[in-house]
Amino acid sequence: MNRDNMISSAVLLTPEEMGQADRMTISGGVPGIELMERAGQAVARGAANMLTDTARISVLCGPGNNGGDGFIAARCLAASGHTVEVRLLKPPEVLKGDALEAFRRMDLPYSVVPQEEGGVTDLGDELSRAELIVDALFGAGLDRPLSGPALTLAQAVNRSCRPVLAVDLPSGVNGATGADLGGAVRARATVTFFRRKPGHLLNPGRALCGAVTVADIGIRADVLERIGAATFHNIPALWAAAWPQPDPLGHKYTRGHVVVFGGPMSATGAARLSAGAALRAGAGLVTLASPPDAMMVNACHLTAVMLRKVAGPQAVEALLSDRRLNAALIGPGHGGGENTRASVTAILEQKRATVLDADALTSFSSDADALFALVRDNPEPVLMTPHEGEFARLFPEIAGDKLARARQAAERSGAVVVLKGPDTVIAAPDGRAAINDNAPPFLATAGSGDVLAGIATGLLAQGVTGFEAACQAVWLHGEAGREAGPGLIAEDLAPALKAAIRALVDKMPGS
Repeated sequence: MNRDNMISSAVLLTPEEMGQADRMTISGGVPGIELMERAGQAVARGAANMLTDTARISVLCGPGNNGGDGFIAARCLAASGHTVEVRLLKPPEVLKGDALEAFRRMDLPYSVVPQEEGGVTDLGDELSRAELIVDALFGAGLDRPLSGPALTLAQAVNRSCRPVLAVDLPSGVNGATGADLGGAVRARATVTFFRRKPGHLLNPGRALCGAVTVADIGIRADVLERIGAATFHNIPALWAAAWPQPDPLGHKYTRGHVVVFGGPMSATGAARLSAGAALRAGAGLVTLASPPDAMMVNACHLTAVMLRKVAGPQAVEALLSDRRLNAALIGPGHGGGENTRASVTAILEQKRATVLDADALTSFSSDADALFALVRDNPEPVLMTPHEGEFARLFPEIAGDKLARARQAAERSGAVVVLKGPDTVIAAPDGRAAINDNAPPFLATAGSGDVLAGIATGLLAQGVTGFEAACQAVWLHGEAGREAGPGLIAEDLAPALKAAIRALVDKMPGS
């Protein structure tokens, strides 16, 4: 698989962009009903995979193309011997286009969901008898809250506690943002088509979708270039070509030298976690720049990481006069306030690839524009790694969904922004963004973010560009968390990172 094909496999499409892909394919000579047939057949296969034998299946169909997929799936499931009950949200007279043709091809008994108040509730017993419910009501085609009979029906589905297979997206989930528009269906599994959507990965949509399967329905990947999609699933295919392969003729000085700026004696652990992670991520050398009062405690804990006394912001410039120190991290355990602001200023003015985390961000919350000006004047990549609280303090004027907020912050600051959480979003100033989904919940522990910042800095030191370094770091952080497993603490992550990197490298082309 060449680089462009690898990246295209990571593309996420908004509902609008997916509509473009459909229209381009149809205008290229593939009838819309053929795409719908393939989609419906994929849904039927997904349903069959959730069952051990022939079963009673309730298929709920909306008035649009999502319902059309449901009609095709119902026909295929009935032909396989399942007992299929089809319920239409609206009378068939409202159907049109491919959905109408799919309804005609279905040729199965059906009923229309009662429209009077209380009528939908009467379907509760019927839904509870089903061994599987197929939600083909709206999918990604809805951008407003569920209401009326649709809302009542979704609530009845959720009350039934029966397994649900969603077509494209659970009804009530916004495909672009993952938001629950109100009363969204909770699915055990989802079948989508061609490419995932952001709503499959952003919470709460991710949790509402269950396990997501992507079906090939005959849309060619070359439509992606014409669409110009800029949102990606953070998987190795996105950034494998940028992975820093060690030069067989290289040495530690060619793999970069990270400097991590530590904090006072009472808060030394965070910087050591970051330094160890930077070294494990592949940096050839790592130096921890320590305040004088913390030298002894740091010296008692460090082995491969080197130690250098740095007495305040005025010493930062002198340290970085050594151009071999090519990547810097400041923030973890550093402490907030004027001294941190001055140190950040000195680092960025020395034109280093830089990761700004924790206290380095909070220290500029009252004058974010000063920080952003420094970032923009630095030709080297700068990464900011805020959690939601730090983000709100640094970007109080930015609102909206998580993907949009991260993009706005990257554009405004000039930095690659890593907005952390279970659905971490990585956004670049050029508009690219990636959504991560491999982080286990055990990573929500003290010091975990310090390790992430160290991994990112170690990758920057090896010459990885900003967006790719951030994506690699976030993914590896998640894999290390999975490797360490339940009960992990931050100290477990750097050792677990070795196994994660080895598994990644073993899958690289030519390994």
